[in-house]
Amino acid sequence: MIILGIETSCDDTGIAVVEASKRGDFNILSNIVSSQIKIHEKYGGIVPNLAAREHVKNIEPCLKESLKQANKTIKDIDAIAVTTGPGLIPSLLIGVHFAKALAYKYKKPIIPINHIEAHILAINKKIKLPAIALIVSGGHTQLILIDKKYKIIGETRDDAAGECFDKIAKLLNLGYPGGPEISKQAEKCKTTKLELPRPMIHQKNYDFSFSGLKTAVLHKVKENKYKTEEIAKESQQAIIDVLIKKTIKAKEQYKAKTVILAGGVAANKELRKQFQEKTNVLIPDFKLCTDNGAMIAIAAFSKKPKNLHKIKADANLRIK
Repeated sequence: MIILGIETSCDDTGIAVVEASKRGDFNILSNIVSSQIKIHEKYGGIVPNLAAREHVKNIEPCLKESLKQANKTIKDIDAIAVTTGPGLIPSLLIGVHFAKALAYKYKKPIIPINHIEAHILAINKKIKLPAIALIVSGGHTQLILIDKKYKIIGETRDDAAGECFDKIAKLLNLGYPGGPEISKQAEKCKTTKLELPRPMIHQKNYDFSFSGLKTAVLHKVKENKYKTEEIAKESQQAIIDVLIKKTIKAKEQYKAKTVILAGGVAANKELRKQFQEKTNVLIPDFKLCTDNGAMIAIAAFSKKPKNLHKIKADANLRIK
């Protein structure tokens, strides 16, 4: 079976062709991603209407290149999978309408995909249940219990981890997106006496809050006592400490057999390293952490097609 995956939940236009064998093995034949970093970096964040405009411009060329690299035509595709949420509604609409148009024109089944679930399934391995998944990206920080169904047991009350990285990077006059830039600066710092708060790390719940960390960094920047690399290192470590502490606590309480780390921030090398030092964890390949069409296609193999006319974009779609 061959599935075309379409992802436009935020600022990356992703289209992939994935083939699955009868044994359930996946072969990614192509995975094209058109990034909009250069467009949004001067704003220090995503501008939704600009993102949607770029998706319109990029989506058809991405489709053509994806099919070309896979050495397939649209007629070879067995089904089309598309992200329907959560995400930015202007961006989601472009992908959903494009996928529905393809499905209608070529008479292909269409499968709606939850973006968060796709991040989880991007590990492309069998999950022993119960499992705990930590999803960390620019727009989401969630702890999810996976058993017979998905249950969100904790999420951010304000800024997601990725947003926090972006905002701290902006305070430090670093580039966008903030995560990779802070990581580069942090590697330059060997030691620092700077101490920043670990918001909500000792609370009994599994929620997160990173706005206070951003404010603390602002005060340290104004003090002008610390080097950029010191603030970057301590900021990164503060976020990592909270993410790991909450995840391991959830693993112990729910007696999870599997821990999953996924989402764009899961590409952070230091986060991956420290997670692997503290617990056995499944993490997608680097290229499957950030938004991409392959994870959408992979998620679709466990789903059934739905009526074309009932598929709609939902910016606030919850995982169930």
